[in-house]
Amino acid sequence: MTVKIGTRGSKLALWQTQLVIDKLKKNDIEAEAVIIETKGDKILNKSVAKIGSKGVFTAELEEQLLKKKIDIAVHSAKDLASELPEGTEIIAYTEREEAHDVLISYNKSTRLTDFDRSFVIGTSSTRRVSLLKKFYPDIRTAEARGNIQTRMRKLEEGYYDALILAYAGIKRMGFEEYIVENLPTEQFIPPVGQGSIAIQANTKMDKKLRQTIRNLVNHEPTEHCLLAERAFLKELNGGCSVPVFGYAQLQEDNIRITGGVVNLDGKTWVKDSLSEHFSKATELGTNLAKAVIAEGANEILEEIKKGN
Repeated sequence: MTVKIGTRGSKLALWQTQLVIDKLKKNDIEAEAVIIETKGDKILNKSVAKIGSKGVFTAELEEQLLKKKIDIAVHSAKDLASELPEGTEIIAYTEREEAHDVLISYNKSTRLTDFDRSFVIGTSSTRRVSLLKKFYPDIRTAEARGNIQTRMRKLEEGYYDALILAYAGIKRMGFEEYIVENLPTEQFIPPVGQGSIAIQANTKMDKKLRQTIRNLVNHEPTEHCLLAERAFLKELNGGCSVPVFGYAQLQEDNIRITGGVVNLDGKTWVKDSLSEHFSKATELGTNLAKAVIAEGANEILEEIKKGN
């Protein structure tokens, strides 16, 4: 039997899929990539927020899972909606890479503190735009869609003075030499799932194969953290086009998670942090969401939805 793995066709997506294939092949399980184009790959002239908040980069893969055309789907964990389609589940998370954002530029001396209104930063993330407006209100931003290679080419051609991207993707694609600043997670709090790869399957998948893949791919410390983060996102009913952030870290046997939401102009944000034993990860994430809702998160989310 050959395990069919659904994936997007970008170099980063294929890198992530190859990581999973290699883990399976080391244990004599044959696997192959099945490239599936998603709505987010086809529509590059609109922001993710304008395309829609749910399933932009995952819906077509999930459809093939439900039709049993593929056995598993490989995603960047941050792309998955807070609620999965009925009949699918996440069966594994790979070990998380460093989850922070980075500033990318061909000018080695570039720093966020040096930017003024004459500079432009490229990003396709509403979270990054909103946080830039909060901490660096004089910086201008421009939409930067497409894969990492496309964005790097546009940076080289002068469309932007710098880009903000996830460290994980930059490292995996070999562009680390262009990192000019590692952005602190105290300010640029990562989105839920950033840095990890999620394996999604049909709930009716063969149980033995499911468990085998999970045993070979899943990284339990990462899973504990992402269970907390995804529970937080689910309770907030947030999506990848909304400036919600949530970042959990293991501290011995406890998970500490910081999460919240920032409005589009950066003037208001609600955030909080909670800690709990890792065995209560889901409960922890839910409780954090309830805490930030009580502090005004829903009002910010409603304001954003009306604006969209």
